[in-house]
Amino acid sequence: MLAPPRSLADVTLQETTISSLEEHSAHNYSPLPVVIAEADDIWVTDIHGTKYLDALSGYSALNFGHRHPTLVNAVRAQLDRVTLTSRAFHHDRFAQFCTDVSRLTGKDAILPMNTGAEAVETAIKAARRWGHQCKGVPVDQGTIIVADNNFHGRTTTIVGFSTDPDSRTGFGPFTPGFRSVPFGDVDRLEALIDDNTIAVLLEPIQGEAGVIIPPAGYLAAVRTLTAKHNVLLIADEIQAGLGRTGATFACDHEAVVPDIFVLGKALGGGILPVSAIAADWDVMEVFTPGSHGSTFGGNPLACAVGSAVVALLETGEYQERSRVLGKYLEEGLRSIESDLLVEIRCIGLWAGVQFAPDVSAKKLCLSMMKKGVLAKDTQQSTVRIAPPLTIRVNEVDLLVTALDAAVKEYVGA
Repeated sequence: MLAPPRSLADVTLQETTISSLEEHSAHNYSPLPVVIAEADDIWVTDIHGTKYLDALSGYSALNFGHRHPTLVNAVRAQLDRVTLTSRAFHHDRFAQFCTDVSRLTGKDAILPMNTGAEAVETAIKAARRWGHQCKGVPVDQGTIIVADNNFHGRTTTIVGFSTDPDSRTGFGPFTPGFRSVPFGDVDRLEALIDDNTIAVLLEPIQGEAGVIIPPAGYLAAVRTLTAKHNVLLIADEIQAGLGRTGATFACDHEAVVPDIFVLGKALGGGILPVSAIAADWDVMEVFTPGSHGSTFGGNPLACAVGSAVVALLETGEYQERSRVLGKYLEEGLRSIESDLLVEIRCIGLWAGVQFAPDVSAKKLCLSMMKKGVLAKDTQQSTVRIAPPLTIRVNEVDLLVTALDAAVKEYVGA
């Protein structure tokens, strides 16, 4: 059900609480003015008991909804056994986790980390050492091609090859060795490849940029191109992967198998930060003892929830839900009539609703919040939508109705 109207007293209390929360917090986020206290499946409840439909899913970390019973039970069971050993010792969940992710990706070997950014950094290190040791690129000369408007994380190396000024301004000097081309442009990509090119790093679908879907055949063409030039293809499936687009991986839509999969977000089930890279041994063998590591990467809790996530994905249920309900979501979004609406980009249960450049998507999201739906703006004028894959038809209707009403209010304001 949609959120009931709140009294002025409730609003004041909420704002006071938010103010106190931010008193000692760095101002690196500008969240919607809601304080969530509980969550279940696709619904979250604020400190006043008002329920909201979560149409963001923690940027796709919550593909299976909040507190999925299977995932929670896996973590609870592991809590009674062992939570951390560090990689100085073996533990009895590690081999199973690596086997499960290897089976899911079809790759020989897995290197687990914690966050998505860590996994991207790990893939970059793998590519650089592979380029020197296996391709014969002179030491410290290997270059990686990335796409304009990419988002791969927040470390200084990663923001150094971002084209987003908010991400990079003031954080230099940056790590060299990256070259950027327009996303979706195969010809420009090929023109940049030279003898020192070791990898192409791409999001199959650009999330933070506004759910940007490349032209049909683009990923397959990049795969052909990288194979031709003995260049690694690294697919950042952190947001796009694990069921979000209606396939296990976004690369699956064009039958593309990258050299390195980069996984994160939903791999931890929205419970723990869990990430990994997956590659065959011809790439993964460049890592030797002491060359890379993480105290918490591949810890027993992470492995328990990661294996449970793989088991959920292997049923195919969530990919199917994303395909079917994604089409229904797209139909609903396309039924919204407004001169302000420029484009709808939708694949599976993932949509970027693009409005005219002078439209504030933040204001639209604030209006949706008052109607009981939490979504998030990006790139000033895009509302991004990514509900848990457990959403039902009537809840998709609520989501679309809230956005439609928000647009009408915006026009009338």
